[in-house]
Amino acid sequence: MTENPSRARISPAPPASPAAPPAGSAAAAPAADADRLAALGYRQELRRSLGVLGNISMGFAVVSPVVGLYAVSQVGLGVAGGAWVWALPVCLLGQLLVVAVYSELASQWPLAGGAYQWSRRLAGPTFAWLTGWMWQFAVMFANTTVAYLASPWFFALFGLTPTPVQLVLVSAAFMLFCALVNAYGINLLRWFVSLGIAAEAVASVLVGFALLLFFRAHGFGLLTDLLDAPATAGVSTGGAFLAVVAVGGWAFIGFDACVSTAEETKDAGRQVPRAMWWALLSVGAVVVLNAVSVELAHPDPAAVVRGEDLDPVTTAVTAGFGDWAAKPFVVVVLISFTACLMASQGGAARGLYSLARDGVFPFAARVRKVNRHRAPIGGLVAATLVSAAALPLGLESTAMGSLITFGTAATFLPFFLLCLAALLARLRTGWRPSGPVSYGRVGTVVNALAVVWTGLEVVNICWPRTVLAPPGAPWYQVWAALLGTGLVTLAGLGYLLVRRPQRLMRDDAPGERPAGADEPAPAVH
Repeated sequence: MTENPSRARISPAPPASPAAPPAGSAAAAPAADADRLAALGYRQELRRSLGVLGNISMGFAVVSPVVGLYAVSQVGLGVAGGAWVWALPVCLLGQLLVVAVYSELASQWPLAGGAYQWSRRLAGPTFAWLTGWMWQFAVMFANTTVAYLASPWFFALFGLTPTPVQLVLVSAAFMLFCALVNAYGINLLRWFVSLGIAAEAVASVLVGFALLLFFRAHGFGLLTDLLDAPATAGVSTGGAFLAVVAVGGWAFIGFDACVSTAEETKDAGRQVPRAMWWALLSVGAVVVLNAVSVELAHPDPAAVVRGEDLDPVTTAVTAGFGDWAAKPFVVVVLISFTACLMASQGGAARGLYSLARDGVFPFAARVRKVNRHRAPIGGLVAATLVSAAALPLGLESTAMGSLITFGTAATFLPFFLLCLAALLARLRTGWRPSGPVSYGRVGTVVNALAVVWTGLEVVNICWPRTVLAPPGAPWYQVWAALLGTGLVTLAGLGYLLVRRPQRLMRDDAPGERPAGADEPAPAVH
């Protein structure tokens, strides 16, 4: 069911109160943010209490250098040998192009549910709804995989070997714990996430430098040595590099979590873009550092190529520091996964809240509810239920592997669609970013490059490869990216045709001028 969006929107923005605080006072920034939100057509329902550091922490936690490195290191070494690390700078540079586009959009429209809200203003209701639908399911199913990948570390802490049922149950417990923290509002969420990333950042940076400076087992020539990995995997050198780029992109997603909390960030038009840059650049530097240090400190990288070592990160750490480091390292990894899940779950909840307050998501009247802690409790419950519903796939490893593959593809597809919508708006309608952050004519070139990068990466990720699937994997796991994105897209189109949510949207929010119309030329930052 849907609800009339008039309950969530206001029209037009109310006049300023005579008692409004003077510029420069402590309350001036929140008041200005509320006025800007009102001009975009919405009430200030969430608690606006994040500074730029709090917003950075959300992006840092979701991108997470530890989670990202664990997701790609074993596959990278196994497919491209020691040379796999060169795929990481390529992926980082590509994602920095996307951040540049997102920065201009977040600056002009600092709204939760950025993918949906921005594309609605750039390309219209139908395109926006499909983009928002795909982004939501990408994040919600990514939360499923993060919870599932975290659960083995819980058992490792106690030296236990879990059954598939135990893995699923502990994954559900992780998800429930993170949902409870999210339900108490942005301040408690910020506290937990900040504590997690502090432990993760210190541990990962110290471990990375220590491995590189004191426990290096190989020379830097290993960084260009394929170790016969492509031949072992049965692919060409070029094919191996493309496969690693497809996987490596996973290490640099999640910065859009900064956008999800835009309506809870002070001076969001300036601070959210800044937070995205800091989150991605800092995580990118740590990921590259640790990828190089783990590879050079690993006692036998060829064992990873042969498939004899499925956890090269832990092997490198324990080989360097000794077996005593195993337990503390497991604790750091658990903290990293938990912080990542908390922040990502909060982002999914706010994205659903953004869709539901416009009345364009199923059960919108319930999903848009905000609790007394000013947390989007309806979106949180819905996002947790969807993520938890996919956890039984963990009873079958090939099914969970398919979900992980789908999650990567479904994340890059909204990147591509949004960058494409922004570029077409620039070229066809003359849209120019009018927020505090704008890159002028350079922004158009960067936008075009972002379209090329994300488009190629979507094709690269969706390309069916046996080399990225476990030996003997069924055909549907090899084709999981295409099958998954196709099924979610078909479900979205079905809902679009039956319920026609686009009729409840307008190209511009009440009280908002058309994008770029009669607006002053922005300053270039």
